[in-house]
Amino acid sequence: MTGFRATVVVQDPANCPIADASTATDEPITSVTRSRASSDGTVVEEFGVAAGSAEAADAGTATELTPVQANEREAVYRFEREADADCACEVVELTGTPVSSVSAEDGALQLTFRTLELSEIAEIVDDLREWFDGVLVEELTQDHDEETTDPILVDRDVLTARQREILETAHEMGYFEYPKGANATDVAEELDIARSTFTEHLAAAQTKLLNALLEK
Repeated sequence: MTGFRATVVVQDPANCPIADASTATDEPITSVTRSRASSDGTVVEEFGVAAGSAEAADAGTATELTPVQANEREAVYRFEREADADCACEVVELTGTPVSSVSAEDGALQLTFRTLELSEIAEIVDDLREWFDGVLVEELTQDHDEETTDPILVDRDVLTARQREILETAHEMGYFEYPKGANATDVAEELDIARSTFTEHLAAAQTKLLNALLEK
């Protein structure tokens, strides 16, 4: 059996307290846990931040945060929200695909999930783009059975010269690495374009490459 693992970035996840808090922290927020919706539709979430960024994280969001634990390395906060499709994680999970990990950096969310079919990833990305701006596939990997191969040739000419330049610059600057070597603002400045222009070109290029992989 084979499967796929995807990490998708949502650059503008609307009213996400974790993403908001990450705009004020020096390091990415990587310790995130979420509960199932209770009978009254309430979801409880917790996230941890480096101890030195605790006050900044609290000030970075308008949502009321409750301190849960603190030590010299980390501070953990809890908050409650209503279950709704304005949450990027729930948009993914409404497709029947669990989100395996959540992180946030510079106001953007990174969601990692696994699927059996590549087409499911494309459908999830389409669903996210109906709700949010700046949705990009940052990482896509596949596990193969030892005796199974499925090579796919992708014609790079499907990309415009500008799209190839943007992909190459983002790759060279470490945009697709984890932790990131550069964020969207850094790459946009290097290309001397607006951040929104960068994300639009990157999304268009990734859509073309996914279509080629899916043989659409």
